[in-house]
Amino acid sequence: MKQLLLGDEAIALSAIHSGVSGVYAYPGTPSTEITEFIQIQQKKNPDAERIFCRWCTNEKTAMEAALGMSYMGKRAIVCMKHVGMNVAADAFVNSAMTGTNGGLVVIAADDPSMHSSQNEQDSRFYGKFAMIPVFEPSSQQEAYDMVEEAFEFSERRHIPVLLRVTTRMAHSRAEVIVKETVRPQNACSFPENPRQWILLPANSRMRNDVLVKEQELFEADSLADPRNKYIPGADKTLSVVACGIAYNYLMENYPQGAPFGVLKISRYPIPTALVKEMIAEGVKRVIVMEEGQPVVEEIMAGLLPSDIKLEGRLTHLLPRTGELTPDSVRAAMGLEPLKAHEADDLVVSRPPALCQGCGHRDMYKALNEVAAEYEKSRIFSDIGCYTLGALPPFRAIHSCVDMGASITMAKGAADAGQFPSFAVIGDSTFTHSGMTGLLDCVNNNSNVVIIISDNLTTGMTGGQDSQGTGKLEAICSGLGVDPAHIRVVVPLPKNMEEIKQTLREEVAYNGVSVVIPRRECIQTFKRHSKEKKNN
Repeated sequence: MKQLLLGDEAIALSAIHSGVSGVYAYPGTPSTEITEFIQIQQKKNPDAERIFCRWCTNEKTAMEAALGMSYMGKRAIVCMKHVGMNVAADAFVNSAMTGTNGGLVVIAADDPSMHSSQNEQDSRFYGKFAMIPVFEPSSQQEAYDMVEEAFEFSERRHIPVLLRVTTRMAHSRAEVIVKETVRPQNACSFPENPRQWILLPANSRMRNDVLVKEQELFEADSLADPRNKYIPGADKTLSVVACGIAYNYLMENYPQGAPFGVLKISRYPIPTALVKEMIAEGVKRVIVMEEGQPVVEEIMAGLLPSDIKLEGRLTHLLPRTGELTPDSVRAAMGLEPLKAHEADDLVVSRPPALCQGCGHRDMYKALNEVAAEYEKSRIFSDIGCYTLGALPPFRAIHSCVDMGASITMAKGAADAGQFPSFAVIGDSTFTHSGMTGLLDCVNNNSNVVIIISDNLTTGMTGGQDSQGTGKLEAICSGLGVDPAHIRVVVPLPKNMEEIKQTLREEVAYNGVSVVIPRRECIQTFKRHSKEKKNN
């Protein structure tokens, strides 16, 4: 059966068809649609075998919960964007040491060109770092097929698998041939060797030796994968190493087949036997095409003889930053550029902005006015819709680094003598990574004003459930904030003077203050109102 699917949807549908029992994720573009698709399918098919599919507090808790599901012999996936791998890294790296029982697939959606991200890090580095095999599809069909294979591989080799996609793969559609049957979920079972899940040094040393020895097996498996292949060409002097979606871009420019050799890579570790096959052809020049960082290009530098010219991102034949495109690949191959679409010149740039009617707008208006009353006030912000407060008309914030950094940066600035020191963080980001920073503030009685702008959802990624809804005051109080200095306001124009006065009072307090402007996201409010009307 054929379906037109996003790459994310192909991954999600394959997970369902492969008998997944648990889906653990924190919303982050471009990975969000995987979890959402599975949630939608469950609503459409209430009689189907139930899959545990809920949003987690952060990527680390998602990774650990999936590892627990695997421990019980069931199949699980973890979904996150590339920077989420940083949050999940402790559990992810150690999951290679514990190994798996039920199949465990970690899906990292990278964002080259930073369409909605702070950086364009490459998750393949994490696979290499943790010595975990990496699958990288070059098409939506491969994405669908690879999920089932990743589960089977994980259970056969007792190792997690990292499935890496990028923005264009995740968010573009293609026709995919899918199964019409669903594999039954695994029954519960305990690991054969439960001691390997106890990472005391004595056990870890043994597991580390096993993991290192298994790298040869993983490479042999990569060599046996038919998607990793060397395709000889008429021109024996040139070969292109095309990884993941870069292979798609290359073949788009050579629809009749490439006149040179092509080494297609869709799975790691790189099968060095295929590299040797390419070298044996008499190649004199090798071009590496890959989305993200020059991971394979650096590996190739150690595999190729010195008389073979190696080119790619590091030599700037391809752009050193940003995502690849069919056009950038075309230019690298020395082909004439295609005629640009004239309509491109008519597209007017529209910078992002906070929605009209958004509660964050009223919060920033009040905060800007109060902050201006103090000399050299500083506002440390965080990651979410409210980060747009950096742009006109507000220009309100002075930092945005990583999830939860607003509170701890405000604390550090206060430690250095900054006054007043404000932190702005959203409700979902607060429960994701801000609570520990607040505990640091409480333990040091830091002179900070923390604004938890609560729109009752995870607004930046489409309105998913926020883990802190209805709990923020209790969390802050439980962490030790004086309840007298946990203040809730409603961010509306009519309440502007009340909000400003509340902020002034908390700035005057020498200690930890939490102000919670609370009003539902305007987008989810519209959606909920429509649903009520339809019902």
